[in-house]
Amino acid sequence: MTSRRFETLATVADQPLTSPDADATRAALERQTQLTKPPGALGRLEDLAVFMAGWHGTALPRIARAQALVFAGNHGICAQGVNPFPQAVTAQMVANFRAGGAAINQLCRVAGAELSVIDLDLDQPTQDFTTAPAMTEAECLEAMARGAAAVDPTADVVLLGEMGIGNSTVAAALAHGCFGGRPEDWVGRGTGSDAAGLARKADVVARGVALHGGQDAMQILRSVGGREQAALCGAVLAARAARIPVLLDGFICCAAVAPLFKARPETLDHCLIAHQSAEAGHAALARALGKQPILDLGMALGEGSGAALALCVLRGAVECHSAMASFAEAGISGG
Repeated sequence: MTSRRFETLATVADQPLTSPDADATRAALERQTQLTKPPGALGRLEDLAVFMAGWHGTALPRIARAQALVFAGNHGICAQGVNPFPQAVTAQMVANFRAGGAAINQLCRVAGAELSVIDLDLDQPTQDFTTAPAMTEAECLEAMARGAAAVDPTADVVLLGEMGIGNSTVAAALAHGCFGGRPEDWVGRGTGSDAAGLARKADVVARGVALHGGQDAMQILRSVGGREQAALCGAVLAARAARIPVLLDGFICCAAVAPLFKARPETLDHCLIAHQSAEAGHAALARALGKQPILDLGMALGEGSGAALALCVLRGAVECHSAMASFAEAGISGG
């Protein structure tokens, strides 16, 4: 596996982008008209199957290997009291992932995804973004490269998740920095903030974005993001280079890649939003990214849990498309 290099943040948005295969997309659309079902009867499953066909470059896509990546980081912004839990919980949860005891472990097992957990310098939190940029450019680029290197270019789909105490505040700052609005529009309860905690988070987001305002999209990532957010961006770019479809988990994953969208919207064309998070702000963020989440189950756990569940739906879409008989094959008239 080769690591993708990023020379400067200024050039990240200029990375060459692969495209879905137009012939495979057309062939998949034609196949949908021949399958033993009324046209459109499988609803969005049909769209998902065609999406996979285009990115896989074949009219008959399959999901033989699903790779789930969970990136973990710690955040200096926790010094502002934005989270009721200590940052030690990040490392404790990483240990739980590796021991197989978290929700994501069970969901990956059920969905047939291979889980890898990548912790990013947990003993070195980023800077408090209300006083300084969260990362230097070198730190941001290194985290992006580590995210890119984690992607297996032979995977058929990549699921992305995260873990990091304080990262719902980071996500709100990224969303606010990229799409504007009020800080209150983007902050949510995260791991259990009360009303006073929400107000504190909104104030922190407002101060951080005001301090680092007026920057381009990738500098926003460096200034108010975290290592796991940068790694998620790197993984998305590496998957795009290998033409691998991506399932983004909820609010925090979507906010992490918002700078890529702001810099160049088509960068996320190979990405699907796995589920509509219950975290405040995710519905608006999904609209800003121009994407409809696959599931809406009232979840707000993170870890890639929504992505693992959405993989089950994606597998169903692909199997119906690729394995269902055509009218001619089944000897059914009227097709």
